[in-house]
Amino acid sequence: MTDATGGTLRRRPAQRRSQERVERMLDECARLLDEAGYEALTTKEVARRAEVPIGTFYQFFSDKQGLVKALALRNLDAFLDSVATRLAAAAPSGWTEVVDLGIDEFVRMKRTVPGFGVVDFGEVQPTPGGPGLPGTQRMLDAALENNVIVADRLRSLTTDVLGLPRGEDTARAFLVAVEAADAVLKLAFRAHPDGDPDLIAECKRLVRRYLADHLM
Repeated sequence: MTDATGGTLRRRPAQRRSQERVERMLDECARLLDEAGYEALTTKEVARRAEVPIGTFYQFFSDKQGLVKALALRNLDAFLDSVATRLAAAAPSGWTEVVDLGIDEFVRMKRTVPGFGVVDFGEVQPTPGGPGLPGTQRMLDAALENNVIVADRLRSLTTDVLGLPRGEDTARAFLVAVEAADAVLKLAFRAHPDGDPDLIAECKRLVRRYLADHLM
């Protein structure tokens, strides 16, 4: 339950029972986002469906926004963990394979993970592919946009694996790549509920060609 700013919960669950309650609340939040959308999401309904007292909810989350932020952080951690596992299993020979792997994992989560279509890594998208709700571009960190956090964590994950150079140029390249992929993948999911496969392929091609100028 951590993020770039050192945590999102009001109180860290110390006991297993508390940890399970927090996970249940996040699970129900994700399901309700799919069923009813962000605007209809309420703390009372999340607590009811998770079978916890509303007072328990507020022990861990300050409000609905705090709950959704925690869900976005869990999504990001799950995405990065999955990418790391797949990297270890695939032993990619270069960064082009990593691009495809990362985009494939994001698309898989969009298609299968509850709530991910509405809140992936923080930006709330009332309709598939956005646009996002104003004010949610900094859900993960009040000072930084969500994509800055995502790009930085992806860079940290892959730099050592691929032997990439460190420094501002590499950080900038990762941020531009994430921003470009985000825009095209939003377009893909506006075009088709499961993501238009041709646009997903174009996204991979675009990111590969851009990074070729910076990581070769």
